[in-house]
Amino acid sequence: MKLYKIKDFVKTAENFYFAVVKAGMEEDRVLCYLRYVYEEGRLKKIETQRANQILQQNYPEYLYNSSLMDTEVHGIMVNKIVEHRQPCEQLQRLLQQPAVDKVIADLKALCKILLDKGVDITQMGVTGSILVGAQNKFSDIDLVFYEQEKFNQARRLVRELIRENKLERLRAKDWQESYRRRGCELSYEEYHWHEERKDNKVIINNRKVDITLTELSKDEKNRQFLKHGKKVITVKITDDSESFNTPIKFLIEHEDIRAIICFTATYSGQAQVGEWVEVSGVLEIANDGYQQIVVGSSREAKGEYIRVVHGNH
Repeated sequence: MKLYKIKDFVKTAENFYFAVVKAGMEEDRVLCYLRYVYEEGRLKKIETQRANQILQQNYPEYLYNSSLMDTEVHGIMVNKIVEHRQPCEQLQRLLQQPAVDKVIADLKALCKILLDKGVDITQMGVTGSILVGAQNKFSDIDLVFYEQEKFNQARRLVRELIRENKLERLRAKDWQESYRRRGCELSYEEYHWHEERKDNKVIINNRKVDITLTELSKDEKNRQFLKHGKKVITVKITDDSESFNTPIKFLIEHEDIRAIICFTATYSGQAQVGEWVEVSGVLEIANDGYQQIVVGSSREAKGEYIRVVHGNH
């Protein structure tokens, strides 16, 4: 059986490319979101609202209420998938071919730098526009790692390579563009402060590189949760070891709620052990009484956020 991973893309006969958002399958469906469609003869990225509109009007069979995620997502039956694109395979393919454009040339240059520093580039992949062949001269490079150790190695190297002037820090205009695209609930100043210390964004040849991790968070029990409405709490982080995982997970000090779970990439690595955070999300309670607060219960996560309010001193 094929293994579908987060950050993979699947294509349907309509030339729709869907980004996989949950590993594995549910009822023979791959859980995903429509991200790229053909318009005017080329692949274009579309926003979630537009994607939902297209499917609601013309392809309702691709809309799916997931009991695993307790929300509506796009769910593609396996027999409707005509192509499965995987980041590791695509990266190796591109590295063995001549660069067709500036984006791929920059990707190859980046891989050479990482390889020279001892990174096993067979264990990483490229996702986003490059994975589906929709890149243009303004495209970012989205690298994906599948093991926390290798991801953390890449983050350490970001600092080192900036010091050696082989890569560059993001400039003000890069952060502003990143903030505009992300559309999160924090102010620009808050967003910038949180992001700058994560070491998962860098510039090569004026092109932004995002470094992500898709390692799954460890779920001790396969609990079924029910939503219990919006909640805002201020709590102390006691464990940040899975803060870049999928989903993002923080353990917290609270009399009832055990963890913050987040499905929105904006807040990966958002806080560190000992820091106090204000969290706005949805309270979920499992049938065994376990409680967690979820940020990103919907794709846009309106009104939901994680922000550091006190340091760990």
